[in-house]
Amino acid sequence: MHLTITCLRNVLRRKARTTLCIAGIALAVMSTVTITATTTSYTTAIREMNTLFTGDILVVSKSQIVLQALPISGGNLIETIEEEVKGIPEVEATVPLLFVFSTELRGTLEMVPINITVGTPPGNWTVLTGSTPLRAGGKWPSMNAVDEIVIGSCLADMYDIAIYSTIKIRNHNLTVTGTLDTRSAILGRTIIMPLKTAQEIYHYPMTVNMIVVKPEEGVDTKEVATRIENELNNPTERIKALTNDERNSIIDPLLDEVNMWNLGISIVFFVTSVTIVTLVAMINVSERRRDFATIDALGASFTSKVLMVLTEIGFIGLLGSVIGIFLGAIATVIIVSFYTNIPIQMLFFDIFSVVPPLLLAKTVTYMVTASCVAGLIPAITAARTSIADILKAEY
Repeated sequence: MHLTITCLRNVLRRKARTTLCIAGIALAVMSTVTITATTTSYTTAIREMNTLFTGDILVVSKSQIVLQALPISGGNLIETIEEEVKGIPEVEATVPLLFVFSTELRGTLEMVPINITVGTPPGNWTVLTGSTPLRAGGKWPSMNAVDEIVIGSCLADMYDIAIYSTIKIRNHNLTVTGTLDTRSAILGRTIIMPLKTAQEIYHYPMTVNMIVVKPEEGVDTKEVATRIENELNNPTERIKALTNDERNSIIDPLLDEVNMWNLGISIVFFVTSVTIVTLVAMINVSERRRDFATIDALGASFTSKVLMVLTEIGFIGLLGSVIGIFLGAIATVIIVSFYTNIPIQMLFFDIFSVVPPLLLAKTVTYMVTASCVAGLIPAITAARTSIADILKAEY
């Protein structure tokens, strides 16, 4: 306890220098947290797209651009192609889907959100959502309904849409029968409706942009995909059948490169922080040679003098890290809110889903450890200071 009080007193003796050192560490930590949390949010959102159809084959138009599991742009398919795919012996089940992006919602909503509308035949909802449950009180649209939909939790919370309320999409009144209980960045912003309803609302008669194909158990997925392409491709309808590996091969190199840049930037900031701490520690030790000589004369051990310096440096690293984490979390929320159109107050209520606690704990641990390592050489130098050395240097 006495050692801690002494260390704090020593740190506060040089307020300007200590403040600048803490500010440098805080800036580095803030940048690291912001960059890491933001890129992690986006890479996670992109990677989770492919988990929607794990093990399935996605049949799309030859000109269609597919990002993991979402058709981004290109040609569509005639709905009747599903019957041809069904006719292939190794195929167990097929589900046609129609994706429409950036839907305009009116009525109970006051702004235009970025979202994904998906049309699928009634009864096939879980092909898209998997095991994702509905919030209490909700239900999936009935088999014969044409005006019932399910929306993601993010849209429901953003615009306070209650179950069994009515919203208007392109002059069509639709009843929300359920809300997906999920934190998924994709499913949370999804509007799911019957395929025929989506085709009518968005004017895609008898058209889909993806057919999800489930191969029979035990068969080779790649062989089934190849057979689909060989048997269905013709001069008037060009298609491609994408397996998990093919979908991943498109985006994985880019995501890996983003992660490498993220790691490189984090290393630069950590090295900068360590350099700042080392310089400040060396200056402090140099200016306090007489203090350490006095401590030595009073019989302080080598270990206690090392611990004194490391405690001071560790305190500076800890304080800078805490401030940096606080600022980094705020910056991350602002950036994510700007790019996702989610109100800032909603993100603050669920801030640990945007800035993972593990990331914060690791950042603090690494920074405090790095600060102590950076102060190790100055601490050993200070511990070796003796009265004889000071007298020789001063006189």
